[in-house]
Amino acid sequence: MPGFSVFRFAVRTLVALAVVAGVAAAVGWWWLGRPLGLPSAPYALEVRPGATLASVARKLAGDGVIAHPAMLTLLARAKGVDRTIKAGQYEFEPPLELVALLARLTQGDVTQTSITFVEGTTAAELLRRVAAEPTLASTLAGRPGDEIRAALAIDAPSLEGQFFPDTYFYAAGSGDRALLARAHRQLAGRLDAAWARRAPGLPLASPYEALILASIVEKETGRPADRPLIASVFVNRLKRGMRLQTDPTVIYGMGERFDGNLRKRDLETDTPYNTYTRDGLPPTPIALPSQAAIDAVVDPPASPYLYFVARGDGTSEFSANLADHNRAVAKYQRGAR
Repeated sequence: MPGFSVFRFAVRTLVALAVVAGVAAAVGWWWLGRPLGLPSAPYALEVRPGATLASVARKLAGDGVIAHPAMLTLLARAKGVDRTIKAGQYEFEPPLELVALLARLTQGDVTQTSITFVEGTTAAELLRRVAAEPTLASTLAGRPGDEIRAALAIDAPSLEGQFFPDTYFYAAGSGDRALLARAHRQLAGRLDAAWARRAPGLPLASPYEALILASIVEKETGRPADRPLIASVFVNRLKRGMRLQTDPTVIYGMGERFDGNLRKRDLETDTPYNTYTRDGLPPTPIALPSQAAIDAVVDPPASPYLYFVARGDGTSEFSANLADHNRAVAKYQRGAR
């Protein structure tokens, strides 16, 4: 019967299609679960900001990780994640399947790298260090200080001292602006917390003045154990209306004129940062202070000291009066200046 024949043909066709679909599904699952051929272990892949999935797929195909770019793009479209690829530096270890590779690319499971901001570093030195970091996307390099302050929402007259010295982890390919903003937020939070627990009677009017003095203490400290007493010397001098007379501020004010040798005429040449010729604190910090320097300034130990001089071995000799200080200078710095 013709009708029955047509029916049998339709059934056979449907069965054949089901078999083909089943085979295709099995092949598909095998294909998706098959380990990819990584050219190295680990295999490093950089996805730059703004890169498309298609460009990444071409890179993977070019490196022999996948046979054809369509392998990745079709899977991503099927999953609806073809527009969610994340920039960064990735490292893949075998065995790696295509589904796992796509998941990492779209979830931003990137390799973390780090950069360390060192205490005592100036803002100019720090910005050069950040600009030279190849794993950071540079957006602020070469811009004037006022533009950088505006971009980072820094409410201070200078970038100096506005970043907390620490090791910061970040995803390779992320921007310098986000990194610097994080370092500034950490500085601001730590400074405010330290100021809230400051000792009574400090000769400092604001957290910013504490930051300035902490930066001086940082630059004057050769041995960490001496830091609290160095802070006490400067606090004692400020309370008595004495000039700070600290060499690091003079050097900072000299800028590029400083050749590594501080001379008597330099101490007598007035600049806004010369604490031998001017009263009180300089107008801005002179470096990044550590947490220890900030803590020493806001809560210095009680001491009778008004002077200190370097012994030459990283430690300092402290004196309560000028006569003792002059003797210490003669002992430890004879022939200097």
